[in-house]
Amino acid sequence: MRAEADPEFAPIAERIHANIGRQGFMNLVGAELSELSRGTCTIAVERRPELLQQHGFFHGGVTAFLVDNATTIAAATSRGQPALTAEYKLNLLSPAVGEKLICRARVIKPGRQVAVVAADVFCVSDGVEKHTATALASIAMLSEDVAAKTKSPAA
Repeated sequence: MRAEADPEFAPIAERIHANIGRQGFMNLVGAELSELSRGTCTIAVERRPELLQQHGFFHGGVTAFLVDNATTIAAATSRGQPALTAEYKLNLLSPAVGEKLICRARVIKPGRQVAVVAADVFCVSDGVEKHTATALASIAMLSEDVAAKTKSPAA
């Protein structure tokens, strides 16, 4: 669902975009939120030498960051609650070689306290996507009063 088809989603998307703008690490890595809808999030990052490991592949930490952020953001879209990663299991399927990494996260089970979110990471080479990682995350859903006690609210 897009914000146009779900008018209640528009303020949620606006708040998420504002919060992402305050994430210094997103800027440091050069990641961009490319798609956002209720229950889903896609984040992509272009290849840069600073993001590669010694063999020229995207560093696993970049993949882990994309999973961490995309799953949390996807969970936050469900009900508009602030969210924090509680845990995730990441399987690296193949070396991430290419011009871009794309992480697509989708909520499997929304919850008031914990959401379960799956993510898949793809590396793009010459316009072709290769599945390089998959993950399953448990995302802690924060109440508004808990989030208000923090100076920088989560996605």
